[in-house]
Amino acid sequence: MDTRLAHVDKVLKALADPTRLRIVGLLQGGDICVCHLHDSLKISQPKPSRHLAYLRRAGIVETEKRGTWVHYRMAAQPDAVAQTLLNAIRHCAAHVPTVEKDAARLRRQTGCCPDAASVPEVTCCGPAA
Repeated sequence: MDTRLAHVDKVLKALADPTRLRIVGLLQGGDICVCHLHDSLKISQPKPSRHLAYLRRAGIVETEKRGTWVHYRMAAQPDAVAQTLLNAIRHCAAHVPTVEKDAARLRRQTGCCPDAASVPEVTCCGPAA
């Protein structure tokens, strides 16, 4: 299997879980502390940490440590195909009622949240390379 196909396979497998899709939906607006993620998702603290580790290993999110807290954000993908796929998934996740409710909880907690402007447009990645 070529490396591009292997990466797309890894991305799809990482996103084949409702909790991970909800996390991707919350990361639309930028950096989020793990503490806000578990509060917004209404799940116990270990669960989002485990899912975030899976997303990090797949190259979907990246981290930044700030003091005692770890902040997560979406990672740029290594090629246009993977980025287009991830943009499409992020776009679709933003329209799922559960993700919209998660974003509303995040907005109440932090004063910020994903909004329509932060949802990527879905465009073709161009001619096959």
